[in-house]
Amino acid sequence: MPPPGWQFFALFCLRGADGLRILRRSSQLCRDPEMTEPAPSFAADFPTPTREQWLAAVDKALKGAPFDKKLVTPLYEGIAVQPLYTRQDWPAEGDPSGLPGQAPYARGALAAGAGPDGWDICTEHDAADPKAVNDAILTDLMRGATTLLIRVDGVLIRSIDDLDRALKDVLLDLAPVALEAGARAEPATAMLAALWRDRGIAPAQARGAFNADPLGTLAATGALPLPLDEALARMAALATRTAGNWPNVTAVGVDTSPYYDAGATEAQDLAAALATGLAYLRALVGGGLGMHAACRQIAFTFSVGCDQFLSIAKLRAARMLWARVTEACGASPEARAMRIHARTARRILSRRDPWVNMLRTTVAAFAAGVGGANSVAVAPFDAALGPSDDFARRIARNSQILLKEESSLAKVADPAGGSWYVETLTRQLAEAAWTLFQDIEGRGGMAAVLVDGWWAGQLAESWAAREKNIARRRDSLTGINEFPDILEHPVERPSPAFADSVEAETSGCSIPPLPRHRHGESFEALRDAADAHKAATGAWPAVFLANLGCVAQHTARATYAKNFFEAGGIQALGNNGFQDAETCAQAFRDSGARIAVLCGGDAQYEDMAEAFARALKAVGVGTLFLAGNPGEKRDAYAAAGVDCFIAVGGDVLSILRSTLADLGVSV
Repeated sequence: MPPPGWQFFALFCLRGADGLRILRRSSQLCRDPEMTEPAPSFAADFPTPTREQWLAAVDKALKGAPFDKKLVTPLYEGIAVQPLYTRQDWPAEGDPSGLPGQAPYARGALAAGAGPDGWDICTEHDAADPKAVNDAILTDLMRGATTLLIRVDGVLIRSIDDLDRALKDVLLDLAPVALEAGARAEPATAMLAALWRDRGIAPAQARGAFNADPLGTLAATGALPLPLDEALARMAALATRTAGNWPNVTAVGVDTSPYYDAGATEAQDLAAALATGLAYLRALVGGGLGMHAACRQIAFTFSVGCDQFLSIAKLRAARMLWARVTEACGASPEARAMRIHARTARRILSRRDPWVNMLRTTVAAFAAGVGGANSVAVAPFDAALGPSDDFARRIARNSQILLKEESSLAKVADPAGGSWYVETLTRQLAEAAWTLFQDIEGRGGMAAVLVDGWWAGQLAESWAAREKNIARRRDSLTGINEFPDILEHPVERPSPAFADSVEAETSGCSIPPLPRHRHGESFEALRDAADAHKAATGAWPAVFLANLGCVAQHTARATYAKNFFEAGGIQALGNNGFQDAETCAQAFRDSGARIAVLCGGDAQYEDMAEAFARALKAVGVGTLFLAGNPGEKRDAYAAAGVDCFIAVGGDVLSILRSTLADLGVSV
C-alpha cells in the first residue's frame, strides 16, 4: 500500500490549473468530514491485467530465454522465489498470519513485550577489561542504546566487584542487562542477581536475561562441565528460581548463532531454534514449572543476514512456528508469543573492504525491525578485525536510531504485512523449517543430533553448497569476490584481547565444536597470501591485461578480468589497448608479468585473438587467459595458445588458487 499522502505528491506533479484545482478539492475533503465526494483514483481508468497477460509480456521481453533461469531465484531452503506474487499465491482459507499482536504472532512483536517505541537498541560488549566495558556501555547508553548484553566469557569478570565495575553508574532499574556466559551461566547469573540486590533494585524493577543455554554452549565450544541431563536439570532449577524472584527476567536462552555461523540455512536455523526450545520447555516443565511460566522463561536469539526479505520472513516464521509448538504443548495464548533478540550475523562481515559491512548490517537491522524483533544488536563494521573503535560503535548505534526515529519504522505494527511476497515467503519458510524440525524430533531431539554428529553433517552440507556458489560468484560479496580493491587503505585494529577465563571441564559432555565461517573467508585467505607475497618481494602477484582494440572495445571484458583476478589479490596491469600483436607482446615483456589475459569484444576476438595469443606465447607468457565465453572458437583459440577461459559461472576461487600457485604464492 502506498504511504499516506502519496496522492498529494502525485498531484503536485500535475501541470496547470487542473492539478491545482484537484489538489485544493482533495484538501477540502480531508478537512471537511461532511464532504463525501471520494478522492480521485488514478488507477481507475486502467484495466487490471491478468497473470496470463503479464506472462505473455514477460515472454516477449525475454526473447526466448527460459523464464525459470532468468527470473526465478532458488533459495538454499529449496524455495523458488518468483518474480511476481499476487492474491493467487495466498491460501484460499484466509490469513494464517493473523493480526498484529495476536496469534500466531507472525505479525510483529506487540504481544511479546515490545513497547510503543518499538524494538530495543541493544549493544553487545566483550572487551577484556571491565573498565573498558564500562566506558563503552556508558557511551552507548548516553547516545541511544536502551539495553545491554555482556559476553561474560569475553570479559574478565571473576567476582561481583568485577561486574560492579563493568556496570558502574548504570541505572539498573532502567537499563535491561542480558548475559552471554556459556558454561559460566550459573555463576554469572548469581553475580548479576547479587548486584541487583546490592544496589537496591526491587525484583519487579530488574529486567534482563540470564540466557542459560547448555545446548548452544555445547554446539559452540564442544564441551560442558556437566553431563547434559544434569546441565538441563540445573537450567530448569535456575528458571524456577528466576520465575519466583525476578518476574521481568528470563533465565533460558535459545541462541542459534553457533548453527548459523556453521553454515545453517534460514530453515535449518529455525528448526534448530524450535527443537532447542522444545527440549528446554520439557526440561522446565519436568523441573516443576507450569507450562505458562516455562514459556515465559525462554527467550530466543537469531542471527540475521543481509537478504532483506528472507530475513524478514525468517523472524515472522519463527513467531508463527513457536506459537504452534507451544499451543500443542498446552500453553496459554499469552505464553505462546516468542521474544526475539536479533543480532546482525557474524558470518556476513568481511575483513576486506570492511566499510561495506555498514551496508550489510543496516539491511540486516532493517529486516530485524520489520520482522518484529524485540531487541536488535548491530555489529560494528570493524567487528571482524578486532576490538571496535568509538566511530564504528557510533555508526552501529546510529543505524538503528535512523531506522527508528528518522524512518519511523518502529511506529508501524507490521510494515511487511499484506505483501503477497513476504506473506508467501513466510509461509513457505515456516513449512520448510517445520519439516526439518520434525526430522530432528524423529531422531531423538536436538541433544541427540548434536551428540551423534548428524546435525553437524547437515550444516556442513549447507555450507559446502553456499561456498560453491560464493566461489563461482553466484553469491555476490561486494568488495570480496566482486569489485575488490587491492589498493584499499586497510582498516587496522589491535588483535582481540581475550579474558583469561577458566577452562570448562570436558568430563561432563564433549563433542567436536561446530566451525565458525564467514562468507568471504576463502577469498580473504587468498588476499592474505598475496599480501604476504608483496611484503616479501615488494610487489603484488600480477597479470597483464592484453587489451584488444580501443578502450570502448575492450573495457567491459578488461573490467571483468580486473575484478576476477584482484579478488584473489592478483594485480591487473591495465593499459589503453593495442591494435597489433607485436606491440602488445612487447608491452607484456616490459611489464615483468608472467601471465596475461586477452580482453576484448567478440568482434576483436574474431579478428585478433589468435594472432595476439601466438605473439604473447612467443615472448614467454606462462599461462594465457581469455576473458569471456569463446563459444565455437574454443578449439581455435586453444590451438593458438589460450590456456584457460574465464567467464560467468566458472569456479573463480579454484582458478585464483592455481594462478597464485603458478606465480609462486603459497596459499
